[in-house]
Parts: sequence; C-alpha cells; structure tokens
Amino acid sequence: MNIAIITGASSGLGREYARLLASEETLDELWLIARRRDLLESLAQELSPVPCRIFSCDLTQETVFPALQQQLAQSAGLEVRWLINAAGFGRIGISSDINLTDLSRMIDLNCRAAMSMTQLTLPFMSAGSHILQICSCAAFQPIPYLAVYAATKSFLLSYSRALSAELRPQGIGVTAVCPYWIRDTEFISQAIRTDKTGLFHGFPFTCTKHETALRSLRAARSHIEVCTPDLVSFLHRILTSILPHGMLVHLSKIYRYFA
Repeated sequence: MNIAIITGASSGLGREYARLLASEETLDELWLIARRRDLLESLAQELSPVPCRIFSCDLTQETVFPALQQQLAQSAGLEVRWLINAAGFGRIGISSDINLTDLSRMIDLNCRAAMSMTQLTLPFMSAGSHILQICSCAAFQPIPYLAVYAATKSFLLSYSRALSAELRPQGIGVTAVCPYWIRDTEFISQAIRTDKTGLFHGFPFTCTKHETALRSLRAARSHIEVCTPDLVSFLHRILTSILPHGMLVHLSKIYRYFA
C-alpha cells in the first residue's frame, strides 16, 4: 500500500500539497495530520475518491508519536512514498515580548515534530520515496524580530541537507523547501499577532501556496536538495551565500523598514 503523509494538512500549504498529490500521484491512501478535525474531514471529502485517513492531533505533544508509530506498524505492506512536514508556525516581534510558551511550541513543532515524523517514517520508505521539509528563506540568515522562527528553519534546512546525503544511496530524496512569504495562508495573520509595535510594515512580493507547492513537488521529483520556489527566495539564497551575516542582519532591518 503506497501512502503519502502530510502534516499541517488542514490549511495553507499542507492542504495544497494534499490536493496536488491526490491529483498527480497514484496513491492508495493519504494520511492527513493536523489539529482541526473539521477541516481535515472537509479536505477528505474534497479529495474523494482518494481514500484519506485522518489524524487529529497536536504534534507538539510527545504522546502523539508512539500512536502514529503503532498505526504505521499495523499497516501490512505499507510504503511511505511521500512525507511532507508542512506543520509549523512563526511569531514576529521582539523576543522579550513573546511568551516562553509560544517560543517553546515553535521549536517543538518546527523542529522536533518534523524530525520525529521523519524518524518514524524512514523504516517504511524505499527507493523512490520523497521527504519534503517545509523550511523558509528565513533559514538562510539570522533575522531580527523573527529570531526563534528563523533559527528553527535554519535547523530544519541543515537537518534536511545532511539527511539528503545520508539517504541518497538508498534512492530516497530529501528536499528542503524555502519559500518567501506566502500570502494566501494563515501564517502571516498568525505571526503578526505578537508584533506589538508594527515592526513589519508590509509583506511585498509574496507568492502563493499553489505555485509554492507545485514547484517544490517538481523539485523533489528532480532530486533537488534545496528548493527556492519564487524569485525573492532564489535571490535571497544567492545573496546570503555571498555577504557576511553581520551585513545581512543590517540589510534585513533596512528592508523591513521600507517594505
């Protein structure tokens, strides 16, 4: 049985990946993971006749992973063809203004949950399987007022690239997806809730979830290790490979002011 597992599938980029995989891949089942059951159920109805298995859970809770591991082990002949770790969130603001609970949950979801899902599914993968870790172009440099978020994505990018080297001999692809701001997801509206002083004046040059998902799936099928699916993230990656981080931090402050 060939399956795809998508975290953060209830909305945004995760939901878009589910739609694309259902239409483009030959899968026996989609496993949809997120907190909001009602949105997962509506997605499962939308994707019919592709069978979907719903897991309504909070991936910041460690008790979730043994239960998921048991579900994997109990499914005879199961092959995980796609794992897409799209669950994640960010907070904008001065670090001292953001409560510890939010910062800890960000690390738990963006880093630990992605790593745990990867470790759980690897025994069920083989040549031709793909892992997509949804990072951000924030992973390329330290970013003031996105300090913890950028650090979590830097972890995920480094983890993905190392894992790609380890799994390449087995024919398993790992792609880190590093987009710029995506305008038609809940990410921006949630992130600015902690921006008490209007640190970010706007979000120009944003991309869409559809083009991000579509281009990153193509990149994964082409065995591309790091995908920058829009012009801004592509240029950002080039710039951060040339300039020192101290200068980049200063430039990010200027960009934030004029954006």
